[in-house]
Amino acid sequence: MRLDTSQQMRTDMRMRMAPRMIQSMEILQLPLMALQERIDQEMIENPLLVDQDGDPDDAEPVASTEDYAEQPGEAPEPTESADDSEADFGEFVDDEWRDSYDTNHRVSRSAIDDEADRKHDAIQNVITRPRSMQDELAEQLAFLDLEPTVEALAEAIIHSLDENGYFTGSLAEIVDQVGEPANLELAEQALAVVQKLDPPGIGARNLRECLLLQLTPQTPLREVLHKLISNHLDDLQQNRLPKIERETGIPIETIKESLDRLRRLNPRPGARFDSEPAGYVLPDLVVELDDQGEYVVKLVDDYTPRLSISRYYQQLLKNKNAEPETREYIQKKIQSARWLIESIEQRRNTLLKVARAVIDHQKDFLDKGPEWIEPLKMQQIADRVHVHVTTVSRAVDDKWVQTPRGVFPLKRFFGGGTTTSDGESVAWDTIKQKLLEIIGKEDKHNPLSDEEIVDALSQGGVPVARRTVTKYRKALRIPSSRKRKEY
Repeated sequence: MRLDTSQQMRTDMRMRMAPRMIQSMEILQLPLMALQERIDQEMIENPLLVDQDGDPDDAEPVASTEDYAEQPGEAPEPTESADDSEADFGEFVDDEWRDSYDTNHRVSRSAIDDEADRKHDAIQNVITRPRSMQDELAEQLAFLDLEPTVEALAEAIIHSLDENGYFTGSLAEIVDQVGEPANLELAEQALAVVQKLDPPGIGARNLRECLLLQLTPQTPLREVLHKLISNHLDDLQQNRLPKIERETGIPIETIKESLDRLRRLNPRPGARFDSEPAGYVLPDLVVELDDQGEYVVKLVDDYTPRLSISRYYQQLLKNKNAEPETREYIQKKIQSARWLIESIEQRRNTLLKVARAVIDHQKDFLDKGPEWIEPLKMQQIADRVHVHVTTVSRAVDDKWVQTPRGVFPLKRFFGGGTTTSDGESVAWDTIKQKLLEIIGKEDKHNPLSDEEIVDALSQGGVPVARRTVTKYRKALRIPSSRKRKEY
């Protein structure tokens, strides 16, 4: 059955757009320093890319892409500067610069590769950013064909893991962070996806689950290990092997052999990644007050090269004596350069739009302090700037913003909340901060009960239910009043 012509054209367009979309998403997710390293690497691999500031005589400015508005579930339309095929692009180049260049040069593809090698020699000592656990997991996630909401939830979970690779947060908070149509059922699916990533045991909610996730059908004594981990982990830690033997009927020699296998599992799967904190944070954005008292968001890109395409190599396309292979190679490199330049410009536009919407929503945070943070879901920002929620997630990932109140990760401004008994919406961070303040000031010999904390919060303008106080106290790992009491 022959496809309709328009349907075939759409299919061809999607196939051509796939590599561009992947690159665009990768560029959007990069923080500033990683973006600079990516540009350095691209300049090594593509000799047609030049820095407009470093070599203005050989730079041909590339028009910025217009602000693009991505509808949920759809890819942004290609800009006019990116042609649909290499053949069309080659014809465009010939027409565009027909009268601009001399055509007496002769060059071979090997000469172009030699120039790339010289660039490599010049930049080979660039220090690269260590790959984090989140980098590794996000890369694996990108290879999976997931429903967009599940993917957004999985990304949020990945960025909530602690340094050991455990998920110690709440799926309800992850759902609120992503927003509709996310729900707990989809969050459970997303967590299951994360727990199947490498290294084994990642995304576990506790030690028992971490160890169980590392058991495979090929694990020796798998059934015995599963039973011991599930029901007798405390006894194993206390070396109460005879007790286990009595309760399970498993011979003590088998228990010892299983214990030896158990010791080969990794209780801290995330610890293998470089967890050394950076010596300093380079913010991607700066928020300043203007003369009218309004917050202005600016992108930090002073140190990012302004890329362009080499005039010299554009000129070589007009060389009628050039080998067809060389012309084809240059056309491909020009197209690759344009894709990169457009991806960087899209990153700039998207990051600015998202950051401006976030700052506009969190003015009270900047005016009055962190306790005034408002509940904010990524879906709210996605709706406001007309992009998919996964685009917002990538835009804020690992990005930092310098504000009059300090430097914060952009994700700091997102978070769910709860409705107070008065019907007002209060951010979780506000409740947690006030809870810590109240408990920090309590009489250690007569600590406050959860009911008394409810009263104190209500007097402070945050009327919440007792179960809410208990939930957040446990989330902050604060013991009950009985256990907090000092004698």
